[in-house]
Amino acid sequence: MRLLLTVFSIIVIFFSVSCSKKITEEQKKETPSVEVTDKAVFETSMGTIEVELYGKEMPITVNNFKKYVETSFYDGLIFHRVIPGFVIQGGGLDTNMNEKATSEPIKLETSTKLKNKKYFLSMARKPMPDSASSQFFICLGDISHLDYNPAKGPSNGYAVFGKVIKGMEIVDKIASVDTGTKGKYENVPKTPVLINKAYMLSNNIKEKK
Repeated sequence: MRLLLTVFSIIVIFFSVSCSKKITEEQKKETPSVEVTDKAVFETSMGTIEVELYGKEMPITVNNFKKYVETSFYDGLIFHRVIPGFVIQGGGLDTNMNEKATSEPIKLETSTKLKNKKYFLSMARKPMPDSASSQFFICLGDISHLDYNPAKGPSNGYAVFGKVIKGMEIVDKIASVDTGTKGKYENVPKTPVLINKAYMLSNNIKEKK
């Protein structure tokens, strides 16, 4: 009986170690091997979201985003597009669905290290590659068809430049709101989800992920 218990204990320990190793490997797959240069916070009407930014890998995109944050551009704007399983998008419209004037659009940056996976932050843009300005989206799932694909040439995909590291439950909460059509816009939250305030948390963090 004691031998059986010993054998059972060994099996349980081995299984636990194997599971832990598997989880660790899966977590590594979700974490890009890029340097974290900055962190930013969105204080929304549904809670606080913190993101890390990859300025070394995507310098144009991150500097553009930081400029909008540091000038309080996002304060008072909304998440105007919510599609469960796809994205929550914001950073361009106010509660009356008026689009705020932006700076000139930026060049599309690409990276094979960064993917449009759940909770990652990417720049929204028009069909033209170099058309992103202030709007961004947070992925609600793995959206591989938005990833940069070198086989399609130098100008494709959507620029992934950060990841939600705190407030994932807030992202999920926003993703579950009731939506409808407002003017020419679809998938608009019926109760506005406000970005009350956006600010940079720190600079030059230099964390290697």
